[in-house]
Amino acid sequence: MNEELRIAKKWLTEGSRVILAVVAKTWGSAPRQTGSLMVVHEHGHFSGSVSGGCVEGAVIAEAQALSSTLADSTASYCKTLNYKVGPDEAWQVGLACGGEIRIILFSLRADNIAAIEESLHKTGTAREKCTLRLIKQSGDAVCLSNVAESAVTETDTHIDLTLSPKQRLYITGAVHIAETLAPLAGQCGFDVTVIDPRGMFTENHGYGGVTVVCDWPDEYFSANPLDSECALVTLTHDPKIDDAALIMALESNVFYIGSLGSKKTQATRISRLKAQEIPDTSLARIHGPVGLNIGAKSPQEIAVSIMAEIIAVKRGTDAK
Repeated sequence: MNEELRIAKKWLTEGSRVILAVVAKTWGSAPRQTGSLMVVHEHGHFSGSVSGGCVEGAVIAEAQALSSTLADSTASYCKTLNYKVGPDEAWQVGLACGGEIRIILFSLRADNIAAIEESLHKTGTAREKCTLRLIKQSGDAVCLSNVAESAVTETDTHIDLTLSPKQRLYITGAVHIAETLAPLAGQCGFDVTVIDPRGMFTENHGYGGVTVVCDWPDEYFSANPLDSECALVTLTHDPKIDDAALIMALESNVFYIGSLGSKKTQATRISRLKAQEIPDTSLARIHGPVGLNIGAKSPQEIAVSIMAEIIAVKRGTDAK
């Protein structure tokens, strides 16, 4: 969602009229979660998504209609849209998946730029959660440090949009699995960094344009602290590299830690880390062997199993 706000800021800075579409509530099998965003330019350009593609066209049309009323000083800054599937609408405007969705359109203005910039700074540079409050009647926006309980909270007077730092995936080991895992994680919305102190590895593989760092992971993490929106996967099989990363991760509140290797390798790894006086409760956070058990064999299949497990843990549905 931060990318949509960056684009909104760019368009506003250029003097364009911009509408922010927010998924406020869903029922049933709605394809996008609460808090999903789409920004719509007055000329119909858009970024982001509020459904699986089934209502985007209608939302863009509604957004352009709202945008065209902004010259009227009595116009509303906010409009609510409700969509659901019906037997006669499944292939028209509606949710063919059978769900229902409420979308709020909010007219952004040039004087909202400061609040958007502050939100982007808090979630980007400072890596903090924040709340972007959109005032329905005045069209004002303000960035708050306190965080709403859910992604979107709506009242009669305002909309509170909870913003979080972008999720990051750190991979130690510039190996074949990383060649698939890195770009796959990027497509799933993660900022990805591959870390390996071995120059011959970092220089001889492609990772889909993600950041590749030739450094020891403990030194890198000392300068780039881990946080709750981070995940770590270790792939090298080399304790000098992987254990250093694991220790740093176990001392942080990262949401996922996974390590490549067999059950025997995992047992040996746990024994080494226990010797570092790391408590069992912390060691239990390591997913090893890494990835969901889907019978993966090839590097590509293993990468898919790892990404699936990361998502399952993030969504609270991990079955392991």
